[in-house]
Amino acid sequence: MGEPVDGTSRDPASTPGAASPSPPSGTASPPSGTASSSPGAAPAPQPRTPSGVPPLFGDFAAGLPPQLRRVWKLRKRTLEDIAARDIAVREAVDEGRLPLPAEPETLPGPEVLPDRPERFNLAALRLAGLGLALVLALGLTLVRLFVGGPPSVAELRAQSGVDSWPVLDIGVKDDQYGTAYYDQGKKIWSGFDIDIAYMIAEDLGFRRDQVRFYGMESEDRARMQANDQNGKRVPVKMVIASYSITADRKAAGVNFSQEYLDTEQSVITLKDHSSVSALQDLKGQRVCTLSTSTSESALDRAGATTFRKNRVKECFAMLDDREVDAVSTDAAILAGWKAHFPDKYKHWDLGLDTIERWGVNVGNNPALKELVDITLYRSYADPHDERWEKAYENNLQVEAEANGLTPIAVAEQPRVTRPNVRELPWEDLLQ
Repeated sequence: MGEPVDGTSRDPASTPGAASPSPPSGTASPPSGTASSSPGAAPAPQPRTPSGVPPLFGDFAAGLPPQLRRVWKLRKRTLEDIAARDIAVREAVDEGRLPLPAEPETLPGPEVLPDRPERFNLAALRLAGLGLALVLALGLTLVRLFVGGPPSVAELRAQSGVDSWPVLDIGVKDDQYGTAYYDQGKKIWSGFDIDIAYMIAEDLGFRRDQVRFYGMESEDRARMQANDQNGKRVPVKMVIASYSITADRKAAGVNFSQEYLDTEQSVITLKDHSSVSALQDLKGQRVCTLSTSTSESALDRAGATTFRKNRVKECFAMLDDREVDAVSTDAAILAGWKAHFPDKYKHWDLGLDTIERWGVNVGNNPALKELVDITLYRSYADPHDERWEKAYENNLQVEAEANGLTPIAVAEQPRVTRPNVRELPWEDLLQ
């Protein structure tokens, strides 16, 4: 411990070589009893303690208790000092002179956090899903190619036998202007049905000179039997002869393609006949129609006296001779006769809701039906395929002016659904 020094016991000026520092800032001047230095004389040296610490002066020192007026020399505490203090504190506590020290507050232990879950790898999952999808797609493709599924175009051609036919025999009408007509003098076939037949033949791989048309009667359309120029019966591969698709005909075994034209029933009379606006206007009158046609039953229900012929030209011969009062069948057929003889006949719209849907009879050859449907689907779905539109414009649309307000047919190809055909990766059904 430092030695206490009384600030008034010794005069520091008597210490040889001791410097006299200036009084501390803010320290009061010496008391009045002290001699003041004369003007110009050096200031009197300040007293100091033996340790070099200046003593307390004046009123400031007088106002402090004696124990505070002593100045102790400070020194650093050692480990021995701290240990001695701790021992003294414990002894005081044991003797009851000091209270027990407060127990230190127990701090809560660190919170145990759960293990961090593994991060969900979405990219890896997507990659795995893509790989699985590719594998499934490849597997399904291989199954469809080599195991099962619908037939391909090549398989349909093989099943139908079309590649073995040197020519394509088609049964058509030969006396219907605008739909199917054979000009005996020019030896030319023309009409909407003829152009549709050429369109189908082209997709089957036949040139026009490889197509053989044979005129046929209405009752022979289901039997697929036609007549050649010599009157000999000829079987045909398909029938395109204004043949309406009906449930009764399907039930009887007729194998139709999808429809290729929509029309309706109408009536033609001579020009001097009274107006006809409904089937009921023909009640009690003589009307000629085609045998086995859908128009026949409607006339019977209206109360008309019906005459049935196998060729429409036979009905018009009876009308010209006034053996009948009217001819009734599909409007697309009658419109050609009206356009060809505009001053002789009147064509009347009956306003019927029933639609006559024409289809191709392919006989007992389901594979050929699919091939025909492929052609119809191409002409319907391919915006660059205008063969159907040109056939309509060149054969039916040109008759519209002569027929006035009487509808001929719907000037748009009927909707065709995609055939159930397997496409190989290098194939396109529309090509």
